[in-house]
Amino acid sequence: MEAKVFVKIEYMTNLQAIIDELPYTAPFLFVDELVRVDADGAEGHFTFLPQLDFYKGHFKENPVTPGVILTECCAQIGVVCLGIYLIKAGASDKKLQMGMSSSQMEFLKPVLPNEKVRVVSKKIYYRFQKLKCEVKMYDSKGGLVCKGEIAGMITTDLDG
Repeated sequence: MEAKVFVKIEYMTNLQAIIDELPYTAPFLFVDELVRVDADGAEGHFTFLPQLDFYKGHFKENPVTPGVILTECCAQIGVVCLGIYLIKAGASDKKLQMGMSSSQMEFLKPVLPNEKVRVVSKKIYYRFQKLKCEVKMYDSKGGLVCKGEIAGMITTDLDG
């Protein structure tokens, strides 16, 4: 029982441990830093560096971050990191499997190369292995870039 309490405390305080659990690596990892993760939501940052591959063709003379990448960044910080926290805080040692089940996003401003964004999520519900969150992305000046709702299924590997 004490080991479970230790794991729970470690995941509540060690945000890097949550990032390390993410099932992504560069060039498809869109989380640089987590600022907060708790039972109600998550907050973190990512900087869209100009050498990222998608800028080479989106758009020729005026690169802009594609909306699908902004959605993925919001999902990784706002839903996947929160899902890891919720499961791992319960002292699960099992391997996580996750997949986005739905998203509805509204894009309000472009994100250009070198922009550091902040993603904030608020849990709407987590039940029956489905996590749904309200997500918002802000630019470095605090302007709202995009917002919406993202849901994903979170399961544990029953063999692990």
